[in-house]
Amino acid sequence: MNKPIEDYALIGDLESAAMIGRDGSIDWLCLPRFDSPACFASLLGTEDNGFWRVAPLDAQRCCSRRAYRDDTLILDSWWETDSGTVRVSDFMPPRTRFPCIVRTVEGTSGCVRVRSELKPRFNQGRIVPWVREAGACTVAVAGPDSLWLSAGDTGRTPRGGDPGTLDFTVSAGRRVTLMLAWAPSHLCEMPAPLCVPAETALKETGDFWRDWTARCRYQGPWRDAVVRSLITLKALTYAPTGGIVAAPTASLPEYAGGERNWDYRYCWLRDSALTLSCLLRSGYRNEAAAWLDWLLRAVAGGPAGLQTVYGLEGQRGLPESEAPWLPGYEGARPVRFGNAAAGQFQLDVYGDVLGTLYRSLRAGIPLERHMWSLVNALMNYLREHWREPDQGLWEVRGPRRHFVHSKVMSWVAADRALRIGALLDRNGSSGQWRAMRDAIHAEVCREGWDPVRRSFVQSYGSSALDASALLIPRLGFLRPGDDRVRRTIAAMRELDQGGFVRRYVVDGRGVHDVDGLRGGEGAFVACSLWYADALASVGERDRARETFERVLAVRNDVGLLSEQWDPVRHRHLGNTPQAFSHIALVETAFALQRAGVTAKACA
Repeated sequence: MNKPIEDYALIGDLESAAMIGRDGSIDWLCLPRFDSPACFASLLGTEDNGFWRVAPLDAQRCCSRRAYRDDTLILDSWWETDSGTVRVSDFMPPRTRFPCIVRTVEGTSGCVRVRSELKPRFNQGRIVPWVREAGACTVAVAGPDSLWLSAGDTGRTPRGGDPGTLDFTVSAGRRVTLMLAWAPSHLCEMPAPLCVPAETALKETGDFWRDWTARCRYQGPWRDAVVRSLITLKALTYAPTGGIVAAPTASLPEYAGGERNWDYRYCWLRDSALTLSCLLRSGYRNEAAAWLDWLLRAVAGGPAGLQTVYGLEGQRGLPESEAPWLPGYEGARPVRFGNAAAGQFQLDVYGDVLGTLYRSLRAGIPLERHMWSLVNALMNYLREHWREPDQGLWEVRGPRRHFVHSKVMSWVAADRALRIGALLDRNGSSGQWRAMRDAIHAEVCREGWDPVRRSFVQSYGSSALDASALLIPRLGFLRPGDDRVRRTIAAMRELDQGGFVRRYVVDGRGVHDVDGLRGGEGAFVACSLWYADALASVGERDRARETFERVLAVRNDVGLLSEQWDPVRHRHLGNTPQAFSHIALVETAFALQRAGVTAKACA
């Protein structure tokens, strides 16, 4: 039986990530990159699909407690047993050449028997490797992949002749380190990371994260939550290129047993642009510069027709396929890898990209000369296509529509392009862009407003609500004091589910007429945060704080948020940790601070 999604914590090295359950098992790991085939995939199946568990033999199924070390991505888990207590520390050192996971078991009292059980399954959990002993290491090999396990001085005893399972004893004050490294299988020597002393790797990892978080300039009442979200966003950055993945996991369902199961291990322009905006606001200029470089490489050769999503290195082709050998998380099928959203037409990404370019320029990051060419290419394309229907923010797989949010973001694109031109003193196209901006604004206010509901709606001609309308004041499309903004915010009560906001309403059969997919879904975490932001903008500070802190309360025990929250079963849903959710948390914390909202404990 699969563990709850909220049971998982994240460790990573800015090129890949591992998901560790409260039972000490790494159930998801893709090496050597975020988008590589998984070598541990029991998250989407059973233990037969690969895992690595380190835990006391006589402990309860889950650790007693766990926490990240302050301002780092080093995870400490404490296990209390009848014979004593141990602390297991998990982390991935900053990458040198090959990825490595370090798991240190330290006795704090008594004498505890511990088991390390390693069962890799390469190629998305389906290939059983050849496992052998190679000197002081256990090596698992299949096709192009190999994993090397160094168990150090464990006094280890392989169980039942299985070299992947080791039993050892840890007494008070004793420390045992297990290190697992990936390397291409044609390299027949122990990977270099296994030669680094564990104490050195721990110090370097801790220093890296503490140095990075020390640059955060948010000093508001929710600083711990903001810093944890920023660390999570940094961990989702693919350091070699500057790309940012939406989540490190794939095919975790948005509804129990449903079919909304998507692969998020790629770089969505929307998520990446918003992440960089978020990091930039928090004081991280280097990340913004790296992303701008990634953007130029990704869109080179066709900058006008932006894709919605790209690969880590800017790849355009991300073919979507199904994995029938995996039973899916709690039976949710199909299990999908790759993402067909790469072929969708979404207007909103133009506003996201141009908005980020504008914020970068305002922050003092110089734009290269060819960046202005990119601005012109994007605007020339958008001038020709903004009147067309698209698949929208939510990437619906039904027919294209005139989504209100897409049109608002087209307005944002024109508005920010004009502002960039003003800052750079380049106004050659300003007349055309200003006319486009005004035309979009007039059309949205006419076609996107429902006079019966007295609210902005999801698409032209529809009466359905959409939580993305909550972004209208934040984006500057209308002022917060505008009566249409206030009435739209008030209408969003219809999307309330247990105090959380859904992105839109599905019908009684669990089908939404826009996307046509079966099964319901939970409340979209970011939407509740947008609601808090919108409430603060119109002066409803108490409700804004209550909404924001309601979201903070459903983070898991180590401060992570998934894509959605199930207000009925009180569980996380969707891929985890989700960049979009953590972006919204940071942005809303800044917005509430500007609005003078204080934490309840500080009020």
